[in-house]
Amino acid sequence: MKRELFVHFAFWLSFFVLISILRNYLSFAYWPFWVGGLIGTALPDIDHLIYVFFLNPQELTSQRVNFLLKKRGILRIIALLYETRGERKNLVFHTFFFQIIFLILTFFIVSSSASLLVRGIVLAFSLHLSTDQLADILDLKNLNGWGLLLSSELDYRKSILYFSVLLFLLLLMGFLM
Repeated sequence: MKRELFVHFAFWLSFFVLISILRNYLSFAYWPFWVGGLIGTALPDIDHLIYVFFLNPQELTSQRVNFLLKKRGILRIIALLYETRGERKNLVFHTFFFQIIFLILTFFIVSSSASLLVRGIVLAFSLHLSTDQLADILDLKNLNGWGLLLSSELDYRKSILYFSVLLFLLLLMGFLM
């Protein structure tokens, strides 16, 4: 769990520092952009709660989460959800099609919204999803949990190219601000 948190926040910090330096967002007036980034980094993980409480409340993990919630074991819930994340398939946000739609919405929001908070949220949200895909590529060697109809083993070079294109699109959108 600590490794995953570190990876997500390292990507977020690097990405936001790069955008802030290149776009000259270095004054305190840009704090909403950074707060939005923190919010957007955490939001995709709500997907696991949606799955546990609404989509499959009958599963064992869902029942264990409800039991721990009654005992107010929030830290244990977080650890349990992290330990069992591979069991949850068909998450709402963690799908290829959601990511494509969200990237299009991110482009529209970044190019037309004046709110730095909202821009930070959508950029960090998209970065989080991309980072999750990179983790699946490197750890599981597939993207089967993302609703892609691919073979079980991905060609490593193609998967890195895929992630590079996603990262390039996010950087491009970050510089549109």
